[in-house]
Amino acid sequence: MAGILFIISAPSGSGKSTLVNEVRKQLTGIEFSVSWTTRPPRGSEQDGREYHFTSREEFERMAASGEFMEHAEVFSKDLYGTPRSSLEQARREGHDLVLDIDVQGAAQVRASMPEAVSIFVLPPNPKVLRTRLRNRSRAEGVVDEAEVFRRLGEARKEIENYREYGYILVNDILDRAVAQLEAIVLAERFFRNAEPIAFRSHRVLEVAAGCLQINSAERLKPVLEAFGIGSPPGQQQFNFGEDSDDD
Repeated sequence: MAGILFIISAPSGSGKSTLVNEVRKQLTGIEFSVSWTTRPPRGSEQDGREYHFTSREEFERMAASGEFMEHAEVFSKDLYGTPRSSLEQARREGHDLVLDIDVQGAAQVRASMPEAVSIFVLPPNPKVLRTRLRNRSRAEGVVDEAEVFRRLGEARKEIENYREYGYILVNDILDRAVAQLEAIVLAERFFRNAEPIAFRSHRVLEVAAGCLQINSAERLKPVLEAFGIGSPPGQQQFNFGEDSDDD
């Protein structure tokens, strides 16, 4: 079986890591590429689990020696890179590989590996995203409102790139988003490797097809409007809904 390369991108706080972890519990043969970064660990993060943490000097050495499939500087301060060794190992074992990378990195990988399956995960609206960012900050021991709103601004810029992705997921209800991601993986295995899906084949293929970007216009419309995408400049602001300190 030939392994499939899946690229998953999303604004920070959209829940893509949770989606990937849940799907990996349900499907076998999926490897997750742990990225390298120069930023320090947050909260309970462990080296080698969420990221490989390293110095800027070591990261730059690795980049210069061609050890990354892609690498980029994020928020003008931290370096992130996807190790080439992850793809090589997955291919040797015939496993699929999931890359959790931002839009910059995804563009680099698509340019060199156009056969990759690209998936963009969207939060349902800015209010939900703000809440998730706050909750994550609380879990890390500090809530920096300036940082939360900066990430909201960056989220809008990232979402503008959704058209570059083959599949779109809206992570509003976790169980549904997990089922959709699972369907995408199974459908791609079916079409590319003729891997059987048994009695679920018809429904699985329908769910995956519904997530294709070309079939997602109506589903995406309220999300894009909430983030002010597709509206004339100055006429659409983030729609946060009712504010609350308890959200």
